[in-house]
Amino acid sequence: MQKANENIRELIAQSRLHQWEIANAVGISDSRFTVWLRTPLRKDREKRVLDAIYKLTKQMAQQD
Repeated sequence: MQKANENIRELIAQSRLHQWEIANAVGISDSRFTVWLRTPLRKDREKRVLDAIYKLTKQMAQQD
């Protein structure tokens, strides 16, 4: 059985980010972010999360 938001989870892992970093960038607590990931994300939340991953990944690349 596939977990909800498997694509988001894989993207976070591939980006070498922590869930708390994504939560912080989105503006929510890390525990709330965990709750979000338990069920399929609404489109607006998915966009916020993907935007945060993109932003953090870009920042990491600039630091290297």
